[in-house]
Amino acid sequence: MTGGDSLSVADWKLGGFAVYVHWPFCAAKCPYCDFNSHVRRDVDAARWARALVGEIERAANELPGRTVESVFFGGGTPSLMPPETVAAVIAAIRRGWRLAEEAEITLEANPTSVEAGRFRGYRDAGVTRLSMGIQSLHDQDLRALGRRHTADEALRAFDVARAIFPRVSFDLIYARQGQTVAAWEAELRAALALAVDHLSLYQLTIEPETRFGELAARGRLRDLPDDGVAAEMYGVTQAVCEAAGMPAYEVSNHARAGAQSRHNLVYWRHGDYVGVGPGAHGRVTLPGGRFATETLRLPEAWLGAVEREGSGTSLREPLAPGDQAVEMLMMGLRLAEGVDPRRYARLAGRPLPAARVAELVGLGLLREAGGRLTATGRGRAVLNAVLAQLLA
Repeated sequence: MTGGDSLSVADWKLGGFAVYVHWPFCAAKCPYCDFNSHVRRDVDAARWARALVGEIERAANELPGRTVESVFFGGGTPSLMPPETVAAVIAAIRRGWRLAEEAEITLEANPTSVEAGRFRGYRDAGVTRLSMGIQSLHDQDLRALGRRHTADEALRAFDVARAIFPRVSFDLIYARQGQTVAAWEAELRAALALAVDHLSLYQLTIEPETRFGELAARGRLRDLPDDGVAAEMYGVTQAVCEAAGMPAYEVSNHARAGAQSRHNLVYWRHGDYVGVGPGAHGRVTLPGGRFATETLRLPEAWLGAVEREGSGTSLREPLAPGDQAVEMLMMGLRLAEGVDPRRYARLAGRPLPAARVAELVGLGLLREAGGRLTATGRGRAVLNAVLAQLLA
């Protein structure tokens, strides 16, 4: 359901309902990654399965009668989970809620040979979509990114996944050290030639709390493309993917018709989602209003809290309608489908400023059509500036 549907229903229903499950463990920490991921030698899978199932049961009791449109196992590296753990979590979701007939159940995977061998087990557990963290098709760049697989391993794992799952997506990172626009375009065309139906294409960003952030602060992260080159890479990405029949349905995500990630659409359409596992965020609508939720980030702290107290939640904060309106606008304008301005007005208690909208339309950064407000290609490239102007 999109924002263009009836606005008489509860607002979250315009975006849908999903469950996010965070597996916080990785075999190694990538130097660019600021996600909540941790390296642990031993993980008690049975203990973790019980805790995840318990949290799902608690959430289902609190949010009864809902239909789950999407489940997403993220991380960390969920493909380190035993398939039995994945099966137990999916079974708990089925017990607690109605799972939509066409529900999408995605699991993130690293393309190593060991994890590829588990793919069939994940499918049997109920996973319908695999999202692979390939990141580059060149071994030298994979080493620089701290990845533990080669390009050949990634392609072989991708082939295995396509033979098992109805849908397979993968991620690539561009604007890497020493990368030229021409090299990125060639790599992107090679990725598109693999007959993939969904690509997530992210510009490398240097986060302060990462190994790359530390190196950059000491001036030791060299040969990164400057902002102008990175912007050119973004433009090439949009043009090449659109010509290949995979336009951007969101700033960094490209898909063939009908192959968009349903889970991420729940986020961007401002739906409700339960976050389960260490460091997971959520948005849930209860009788008292809509709430932002967070869980304890440290795996051991989360696990201990669930076992002792029956909950790993660390934050449940009410969201004022005006804040919900801003969040809906910020997320929705990332999508090619845009937002319904009436939805913003209903949440905020006032419409968007007509003069600023008209100015941004005149500059070719926004478009008004069919009762929707969308960012143009130019607008999405400078979306933060567009939002700042709209919300000033």
